[in-house]
Amino acid sequence: QVQLVESGGGLVQPGGSLRLSCVASGFTFSNAWMYWVRQSPGKGLKWVATINPDGTTAFYEDSVRDRFTISRDNAKNALNLQMNSLTSDDTAVYHCAGASELLVIPSRKDEYNYWGQGTQVTVSS
Repeated sequence: QVQLVESGGGLVQPGGSLRLSCVASGFTFSNAWMYWVRQSPGKGLKWVATINPDGTTAFYEDSVRDRFTISRDNAKNALNLQMNSLTSDDTAVYHCAGASELLVIPSRKDEYNYWGQGTQVTVSS
């Protein structure tokens, strides 16, 4: 069956870095547009970043551009998110998600074809 399993979350101080990873199975990863989405306490889903199937093009939400980098390794069915200069506003559960097409600033879970359970990122001193 389809699985997306995230890892790499944790507690980090403001200004610190974390690298999230997601391993996919059960679908053709190299054909999928992949996304990172986050959900903060009391807030809705917020799209963070997108990468195209061959990894050559990426898009970012304004607040993370220049701080976060999305990447993928299709040989390993892996998606990554390097997060630098973290602030308390980045505290959230981060989900790995996939779709068969480009979604423009998606805001609902049901827009995605594939969805991971998430990993908690907490930025606090």
